[in-house]
Amino acid sequence: MNSVLYDVPGPKARRRNVVYTIVFLAVLALVAYWVLSALADKNQLAAEKWSPFVTDSQVWTTYLLPGLTETLKAAALSILIALPLGAALGIGRLSDHRWVRVPVGAVVEFFRAIPVLLLMMFSSAVYAAYTPVSSDFRPLYAVVTGLVLYNASVIAEVVRAGVLSLPRGQGDAAVALGMRKGQTMLYVLLPQAVTVMLPALVSQLVVIVKDTALGGALLGFGELLSQNRQITANYGANTIAAFTVIALIYIALNALLTYLAARLEKRLRQGRKAAAAKDTAPIVNVEMGGASTGGL
Repeated sequence: MNSVLYDVPGPKARRRNVVYTIVFLAVLALVAYWVLSALADKNQLAAEKWSPFVTDSQVWTTYLLPGLTETLKAAALSILIALPLGAALGIGRLSDHRWVRVPVGAVVEFFRAIPVLLLMMFSSAVYAAYTPVSSDFRPLYAVVTGLVLYNASVIAEVVRAGVLSLPRGQGDAAVALGMRKGQTMLYVLLPQAVTVMLPALVSQLVVIVKDTALGGALLGFGELLSQNRQITANYGANTIAAFTVIALIYIALNALLTYLAARLEKRLRQGRKAAAAKDTAPIVNVEMGGASTGGL
């Protein structure tokens, strides 16, 4: 039996795959054992290094939860600004007018080529020199500005690729109905492209959440990862434990974001199928009625 993409493995291939799997798991177990042994030799698995995260609530209320709040605040502001701005830039890149398409394309390519950390640092310098923003809020402003400029440019490319991936007949049908270019984009192309773009958009939202840590590294932004220094200073040399707990929080946060996006994508697909079935139902009934009438 053959599949569309590959040949279904035979008995020998299946046995070979089983052997490869066993070897891989064995190597993985050896690596894990070596890592745990090295940590144990350095006294990094001692109970006193991990117990504060379980027995002392101040670790959470003083450091981890406030850091998580700052991370979510910066990520939420960046997402709320970057999504509509990226959509507008993506639509601008698809414009029929050269005087719109060329400048927008230059802006997108410019900010997409600059590292997001450099954008944050430059924004911080601009806020310090030319705005009355206080030093207490300047790190947040700089982090959000850098994330918005970079990710809006990336989202613009995602939007452009999503719209261009649709069949050309969608736009032609809208034009045949007398819809203008803006109406076609807003009511026909973008709603269909959302489902195509959603996986890439979710990946970019996850990147936004993680990139907030760059502000804590060099700008003094009190996000989640930067709290590792405070925890280590107040609870001893438990750096590995702090990094592990923070990593688990990031994993849980991004897994929740991915889950919600998957639910949204499923609902959008079901809505489109239901709408398509509703549109074709009267045609089916008329044909069935005509057929039965002819039979009588």
